[in-house]
Amino acid sequence: MDIGEVLGKVTAQVPDSLSGVERQRLVGQLVVDLPGEEGDLLRETVNGLLAQMEEKDASDVDLGGAGCRGLVWYRVQGKKKADDSADPLSEDETDALLHSLLMESQRNFLFEHRNLDFSYTMQWQGQDYRFRADLYFDLDHLALNMRLIASEIRPFKGLGLHPNVVRAIMLAYNKQGLTLVTGITGSGKSSTLDSIIDANNQTVDAHIVIIGSPIETIHPPKRSIVRHREVGRDVLSFKDGAIQALRQDPDIIVIGEMRDPETIITTLEITDSGHKVFSTLHTASAVESIDRIIGECPAVEQNRVRERLADVLTCSLSQKLVPSLDGKR
Repeated sequence: MDIGEVLGKVTAQVPDSLSGVERQRLVGQLVVDLPGEEGDLLRETVNGLLAQMEEKDASDVDLGGAGCRGLVWYRVQGKKKADDSADPLSEDETDALLHSLLMESQRNFLFEHRNLDFSYTMQWQGQDYRFRADLYFDLDHLALNMRLIASEIRPFKGLGLHPNVVRAIMLAYNKQGLTLVTGITGSGKSSTLDSIIDANNQTVDAHIVIIGSPIETIHPPKRSIVRHREVGRDVLSFKDGAIQALRQDPDIIVIGEMRDPETIITTLEITDSGHKVFSTLHTASAVESIDRIIGECPAVEQNRVRERLADVLTCSLSQKLVPSLDGKR
């Protein structure tokens, strides 16, 4: 069977009368019930689309839902571009392709929350690729964004940080406090945070606990023990992961993103307990980061949050990607 025949086999069994989650439940079950080689063909087709990111020098790929018009879209040098070299797929066909990437637990989470953040790893022509993925609903159909994660961690020295900043973020010099890495979407926050984690991993005998949604980069243990706990897979929430980490004898706790009041308050509390904590925020400046943390919390908590933040904040790094002379970022 070729890919068109496999997709046709699935979509032919989906009645027009079904919509929403019930339609996706059926498509998901039909994909699960496919013979092994046919399910593998669906995944290999998606992997082939992802592999094209490298040759196109793309950072992201989008597929599925009404908004993509059946085409695959790539973000190249900051601009979304559709690949119209292939025939468009129907929305049911892209649904089937996307379901082939999921485990049962992920599919159930998607149906309950209408959204799923996860990491995805594939091997293509002998090379490993890792992606950060977000799967969601678009007019009753599935839509996917995937971002390619750099295979190599940027050297810490390449960040060009001031010596005072280095002393603030390295466990060898400073055993506690909160460090924030901030910037707008796509500014390289995760890459910078990975460089900081790697530098500590190479220089201190410690225990590092990373809580992410999803986990992007896997840090092999060097001088430190490194634990990777993915929200939805290894732990239920950032808050649960942070509280549980306190009982795991950590030296460094990394909370992937302070995205809600509960996570913000928990992050401040665990930092206040004497640990070194790193996190990120989607803000455009260091000053805005402080305002965002306070503003995200309920009014009744804001004075307490302001005082606690003043006590524990060690460093706030704000970064932007600027275009190079050749127009690249």
